[in-house]
Parts: sequence; C-alpha cells; structure tokens
Amino acid sequence: MTCIHLLMTLVFAVSLGTAVEIQRPRGVPLSKKAFYEENKPFTCLDGSRTIPFDRVNDDYCDCKDGSDEPGTAACPNGSFHCTNAGFRPTFIPSSRINDGICDCCDTTDEYNSGAKCENTCKELGRKEREVLQKMAEITKEGFLLKQQLIEEAKKGRQEKQDKVTDMQENKKQLEEKVEALRTVKETAEQPEKEAKERHLKAWEEQKAAIRLEKDKAKMAEAFLELDDNADGFVSVSELQTHAELDPDADGTLTETEAQGLMGGTEQVDTSTFESVWASIKDKYHSESQPEEPAPVETSPDEVKEPVVDNESEPYPEEDISEEEDEDDDDEDDYHEDDDKAPPTVRTPEKSQDDEEAMPPYDVDTQALIDAAQKARDDFEEAEKALREMDDQIGNIEKELSFDFGPNAEFTYLYSQCYELTTSEYIYRLCPFNRVSQKPKYGGSETNLGSWGSWSGPENNKYLVMKYEHGTGCWQGPSRSTTVKLTCGKETVVTSTSEPSRCEYLMEFTTPAVCQEPNNTDLSPHGHEEL
Repeated sequence: MTCIHLLMTLVFAVSLGTAVEIQRPRGVPLSKKAFYEENKPFTCLDGSRTIPFDRVNDDYCDCKDGSDEPGTAACPNGSFHCTNAGFRPTFIPSSRINDGICDCCDTTDEYNSGAKCENTCKELGRKEREVLQKMAEITKEGFLLKQQLIEEAKKGRQEKQDKVTDMQENKKQLEEKVEALRTVKETAEQPEKEAKERHLKAWEEQKAAIRLEKDKAKMAEAFLELDDNADGFVSVSELQTHAELDPDADGTLTETEAQGLMGGTEQVDTSTFESVWASIKDKYHSESQPEEPAPVETSPDEVKEPVVDNESEPYPEEDISEEEDEDDDDEDDYHEDDDKAPPTVRTPEKSQDDEEAMPPYDVDTQALIDAAQKARDDFEEAEKALREMDDQIGNIEKELSFDFGPNAEFTYLYSQCYELTTSEYIYRLCPFNRVSQKPKYGGSETNLGSWGSWSGPENNKYLVMKYEHGTGCWQGPSRSTTVKLTCGKETVVTSTSEPSRCEYLMEFTTPAVCQEPNNTDLSPHGHEEL
C-alpha cells in the first residue's frame, strides 16, 4: 500500500484578521489535533489499538472506528473534516473523498481526484453573513417590541387587578340590593297570591252555579222530551225510546235495563227524575239536537238524485249550454255548502267557552298584581346584573391565572386569533384557547386541539405550545397541534403541516420570543475551532 501520509498547512482566520499556520493531518479538525502527533505512535480514538504514525492516512483502514484514515476513503465509517475557511466547517462521510464531486466549499475533499473545484467559501460566507445580519436586525427590532409588550402587559395586569378589586366591592353592594329586592318581591307576591286565589275561587263558584243552572235546564228539557204523553211522568216504556242509554251497548234498551236506570220504579215525576238524570245525562241525546254526521254523509247522494231522475229525458240534457252547466255547478256547490252547514252548530260551544273565560281582575287585585310584577322585574334586573358581574370577574380572573411568560410578554395574544389560508383549508390559531381547521370552500370547522400547556425544552419552555383533545379522527386518536414559536417583528402563522396522522405542526412568529441580541462577531465561523 502506497503511503500518502500528508500534512497540510491551514490558515486559521480569526475575527481580528490575523493568520496562524497550524499543521495537522488532512481531514483532522483542530479540536482533535492533539491526538495526531507526528513521530509518536497513533492510538485509535476508540482505544482499540495503537499503530505507527506513518500508517495514518496511508489509505488502509487499521482502526475499527476509522480514525486512522481521516483524509482518505479507506474506512467505510470514517469522516472527513472540511475546514471551509470563511464559511462554516463541516464533516462529510469519508466515502465522498476524491469521488469527483466537490462537497467541501474549500475543495479540500477532492485533493487527488482531478476534479475542477472552485473555492466558494467566501461567497457562501458573505451570503450567510447577510442572512445573519438580517436575522440580527429582526431580533433587535423584535426584542424592542417585546419590551413594549412587557410594559403594556404589566400595566394591563395592574389595571385588571384593580378592576377586579373594584368589581368585588360593587358585587357586595349588588348582592345586598338583590337580597333587599327579593324581600320586596316576596312581600308583594303574598297579597297578590291571596287576591288571585280569592278571584279564582269566586269564579269557580260562579262557574259551578252556571253549570248547575244549565244542567237543571237540560234535565227539564229531557223530562219534557221523554214524557211523550205529557202526563207529568216518565215511564219505563218512554225511557226505552232512547236506545243510546243502553248500559251494555248491545243496541237495545230492554225494559229491565230501563227500569234499572229508573231505580226500580215504573215511572218517575219531575222531583224523582233528578236521580234518574244523574245516571243518564252523559249518554242522553236531546231530540232537538240531531247528530251532526248524518246530514254530511247523506248530502252527496241527495245532490246526485236529481241527475238520476233525468235519465228518462236524455236529449234535452245534450242541448244544455255551457252557461247552464256552470249554473248547475254553482247549484251543486251551493248544496254542498248547505250540507256542510252543521259545523256552525259548534259556534255556541265557542261562545260557551268565551262565557266561561275568567273575567278580568277587579281594580284592587290588578293593582296588587302590577305591584308584584314591578317587584319581580326589579329583582330580576338586579339579579341579572349580579350574574353579569360574576361573569366579568370570572373572565378577568381566568385571564390573570394564565402563564403568559416570565414577564407576561405573551399577554397580548390572549383573546386574539390568527389565520393562515392554504390551497385547501383555513387554519385558525387562537392562543391559550384552541386551534381549528375549516375547508376553504365551505364545510364544518374541525377542532385541532384546545389549549394544553407550554411544552418547550427545559431551558425555555415558552418556545412551544401544545393544544390537545381536539376532534377525534376516524378510528384514530383525538387531534392535537404543536405550535412552534420563533422570533419575528410581526405576529403571524407562517406554516402548518400534519407530520403524523391527526398530529398537526404549526409555525408561529412573535416578538414575544425574541431574545436580547449580543454584540458578537456575525461571521459564520466566529471563533469556532477549525
């Protein structure tokens, strides 16, 4: 194996612009130079064996960890360090060394392949510094905004605490007012209740008297109808003329059944008929009020009968003009209306209901009702005001209980919502509340999670929000969303994705996470070891 053990001279550029020559084997980072001392045996970095130093970078893999071949492709698990002066140093797999493709911007990986590589580290470094500069400016402006947010949150929190204190005091006064109005209401309702009960009782007694008089009138009418021979008595045979009184509903009122209805006597006079009436009045049909259905059922036949009689004179019927036909139609309509006349019999029932409607309250009772109603209105209005005050206090206390960051810098996000529209959906983030998704062209909203907690790393938990227990997926878990916060001058949702089924990821910029910038070197490599 040909030894290609090479030492390369590196120039380490520091921020002050000075240059220092440092010699070490090709592919070795400055941080590991101490392990590669020329003229001393080399011990594999995993400690597995020790070999002569001239076998380092000899294109033959001696160490299991590949550490003896940092500058060749001999070891499959080896790695090559790109110094990339002027840009960021990096490592590449040793298999890419001398493969004809330029991986290191300083071209050091293609030292023996013949590939024509151009050192682009300075240009890449320049572009990265521009990006870093821009990020630094954003961080600086974002941090200034954050300071304003902290001041506003501090002021707002104090105002809310003062407001709660004032409202608690006002609540006590309102509670006293509610209790006082409750007493006034109850005091006014008692005489109202008594007056209403007196009015209702008097009306019930009046209705009972009216019903009694009507019942007596019906009984007298029924006696006269049953007394066919007008001898002043209702006999068993006269009662039998009303088959609807049949107690066993077989369609016939027998003599025995009639006699039973009459209390076992053959006949009764007006004085004893009262007891008979009590047992038959529910079934009794007055002869002066025929049943309604009979005329309605027979009316169509009655209208058609004249047409049947004219069948003996067919020829004159053919000569009837259309106008006369219309007249006949009108007559038919007229008769149909006549046949439907019986429903008007119900009119007295409506008027009877009107007659039985409770009369208006007297002046004194109405005055008590009005006074009680006013007391109820005043009490309900005060009670409603107390409930609204309780709600307001509860809402403020809930807001004050949230963890809005070390300096309350996230307070301004509360009660706000931010949207991001994609090709298919409209995503809506309401910090400390919920995340939702709605189809862009119509459809129901889906809950992607409700506020859970701050879930960032231990060194800064305020970099990640977790929203949980959203709408369940079909045969899957409930939806949840992780919101990653990054520094920015504006507060906006920048992206959304669904890396796992029913688990959403949202990127959100806000000045509230911007850290105080430091005056360090903005070069990509800074003072990092090469």
